[in-house]
Amino acid sequence: MDIFLHNTLSGKKEKFTPIEPGKVSMYNCGPTVYDYAHIGNLRSYVFADVLRRMFEYNDYKVKQIINITDIGHLTSDGDEGEDKMTKALKRESKPLTLKAMREVADFYFAKFKKDLISLNIESPEQFPFASDNITEDIALITKLTEKGFTYRTSDGIYFDTSKFADYGKLGNIMQIKDGQSRIGINPEKRNSRDFAVWKFNAELGYDTPFGKGFPGWHIECSAMSVKYLGPEFDIHTGGIDHIPVHHNNEIAQSVCAGYPYARYWMHNAFLILESGNKMSKSRENFTPLKILKEKDIDPLAYRYLLLTAHYSSPLQFSWEAVEGAQVAWKRLKTFMSKSPFDTVQGGTLYSSPMSDIGEEYRKKFWIYINNDLDTPQALALVWEIVKDDKISEKDKRDLILDFDKVLGLKLDEGMSRMPLDIPEHIQNLIAERDKSRAEKDFVKSDELRAEIESLGFEVMDTGEGTRVEKK
Repeated sequence: MDIFLHNTLSGKKEKFTPIEPGKVSMYNCGPTVYDYAHIGNLRSYVFADVLRRMFEYNDYKVKQIINITDIGHLTSDGDEGEDKMTKALKRESKPLTLKAMREVADFYFAKFKKDLISLNIESPEQFPFASDNITEDIALITKLTEKGFTYRTSDGIYFDTSKFADYGKLGNIMQIKDGQSRIGINPEKRNSRDFAVWKFNAELGYDTPFGKGFPGWHIECSAMSVKYLGPEFDIHTGGIDHIPVHHNNEIAQSVCAGYPYARYWMHNAFLILESGNKMSKSRENFTPLKILKEKDIDPLAYRYLLLTAHYSSPLQFSWEAVEGAQVAWKRLKTFMSKSPFDTVQGGTLYSSPMSDIGEEYRKKFWIYINNDLDTPQALALVWEIVKDDKISEKDKRDLILDFDKVLGLKLDEGMSRMPLDIPEHIQNLIAERDKSRAEKDFVKSDELRAEIESLGFEVMDTGEGTRVEKK
């Protein structure tokens, strides 16, 4: 089934075509680990997780990278202010050294990973740290310099955006006029939107041919994504706040270095507070996941809340909303807990094919998630199944568990689990035989029965489905 994704680069929903058939390469902008992640930040990773799960549901093999920024990210995305990691060192009364900076980064990275686990977010293939990839940053800056795309100022090496005609194409951000080029905190910049690929710092940083200091935040992502995914990869994700500066800068420097870079750009909207402001550490109005836990809100209830809105739509957060999500999530869990996990009892396996109604539901779900991750419709479909009297309890259970492979709400937890000692290869043969019977291919069905029985199991067709017992 075709997959359609909204591509910020084109501003349109497009049919997804992978670079390599059956495989997806995906880069997700990760956190700057100078403090706890807040639940607004975590929306980005739930979104990326649902995206990954959707591809896996469609039998794609996914290679996912979430970078960890532990140096070079200033308090303003536009190369202004203090390095966020340096700010953390001062806050925690630690020495201004690279070693201490990494210790702080490791601490908050561990907390971030714990949050991902709590939200049932699948682990990516790698979490590369910016500080472990300085050599790649230097190589990329050197290449850009040799091609004539950078210039030197008293505080760093800058990328000249006027030399990239498509600057601002992502999100249709208009190029600032040349007459405004010297407005800003650094009067040495040729254009207002020029950005630092390297910042000089005589006290803290790395020694390079162009001076001691540290890489710009933007160059780090380009260097790491190309290193771990290649010069061209399928998807790049992040929050909508990355569109105007960070992601346009990534595209500019990567393309000018000769890399095709990401084909599809996807962005999630903000988590909005009741005040109308976005949740933000800089405004000190943020809520870490641990606060939800302290208020007896399960992180998976928060995940449920996020799924009720499309990833590209702003979502207003309130305690009333998340408490309501917890009630709904627990109702689903309760419903599933009353349904047996499988139909195996004492070494006997009952098997029956999905009903036609069930298959229609499955098709609808597939269409919804393949349509730019329409999780609100997918969740609504789950509740429609729960309430549908025309579908068996077994089909309800099987469908919801199948859908949960994408939703990631752990709806199987708490279900009764009965002993299963029918080997997996026998179960596969039973499923294949059920399919043959449903298609009225009785010759093949009989052949499969004979094969199953030759392996030491007795096959009986009953009103409840196929029954299999050890001989």
